[in-house]
Order: sequence, then C-alpha cells, then structure tokens
Amino acid sequence: MKPNQQYSFLIADDHSIVRQGVSLLIKELFFNVKIFHAGSFKETLKIASENKIDLLILDINFPDGNSLSIMTEAKAMQPDMKILIFSALDEDIYALRYLNAGASGYLNKGSNEDEMKQALKSMMVTGKYITQNIKDRILDSYISKKPINPLEQLSNREVEVARLLIKGFGNLEIAEMLNIKKSTVSTFKNRIFEKLEIDNLADLIDFFNLYS
Repeated sequence: MKPNQQYSFLIADDHSIVRQGVSLLIKELFFNVKIFHAGSFKETLKIASENKIDLLILDINFPDGNSLSIMTEAKAMQPDMKILIFSALDEDIYALRYLNAGASGYLNKGSNEDEMKQALKSMMVTGKYITQNIKDRILDSYISKKPINPLEQLSNREVEVARLLIKGFGNLEIAEMLNIKKSTVSTFKNRIFEKLEIDNLADLIDFFNLYS
C-alpha cells in the first residue's frame, strides 16, 4: 500500500448496520479512504460501473440477485478490483465455491474484530485472505487427491438418485422410475449421504445448489 494513496471501498450488504460496522473498521485501519455503500444487487453494479473500487466487500445473499452474478459482472467492469466475501454462511460449504468463482477472500460474519481487521489489511496488502481452516482444506484436498467439489465423488447413478431425492420423490417412486429395488435406492441414498458427510435432505439440496 502506498502511504498517501486514497483507497476506495464498496460495502455491499442489504443490512445497513453491517455496512456501518465495516465502515468504522475501515476508517480505523486506513487513513485516506472513500467508502461507498450498496444495499442491493442493482446498487452494487451501478456504483462499480461509475467509480474505481479497490476492494468490494460483498455479502452472499441479496433480495434482488445472486452474488455470484454480481462478482462476474463487477469483475468484468473492473478486473483489478479485489473481492472479499463477507457472509454468515458456513465457510466450509461456501468459501471454496466463491474463491473458485473469482473472490480473493472469504470472511465469516461471526469473526471477531481482530480477524476482520486482519482480513481487511491482508486484502489490501497481499490481495487475498483465507482462514487457516480453508488453507487446510485446500492442502488436504491436494494431498489426498480428493476433489474440492464433493459431488465429484458420486457415481453417475448416485447423482441420478440424488437429483430425484431433491425433486421430492420417495424411495419407492425412485425405484420404479429407475427400475431398481427399493432397498437399492436406500443403499444409494446412504452412500450419497456418507460420501458427502451429511445426514439430511436439506444439506443435500445445499450441496447441489452450490456445486452442480
């Protein structure tokens, strides 16, 4: 960072209290800053189209759009802009998805003030920030040769069964549709849950929304 350079931040979150809190932290850390606030998908893209932004601090959920789309469009406008995802959602499930999509960092909203400051400083100095937990997951994936996308562990038939479960079909219906025994469907279901390390349908739906 250059000492006298003015940096521009865009805090995109649909909760005003979150934007105000992050804004205060930024002002504590950096002397010469310009801070923009956006509460929606539309506002975020409008500000990014009209102003040079050094760091976009971006929530995942917006009432009017998906932040994966925001990232794609914002990066197209400003390829050098860094993006820090700031979300209450579980980093074990969401962080790698967003890093792979173009974010430079991921920070959970449950983080304490010191962690938040560290993330902001790291984003401005090195251009990236991930927690030790995510570093460990990436390293584990590399060493074990297991894919970071967990759905890659499923066979084609397991994916087929999983998609039917997500659509709300029961074991008997799936057995009839695929011309297999009901007990075989149960075996597939157990294997899917075991491979993905989940124990309910809601988690299965989340996985497919994220990774497929």
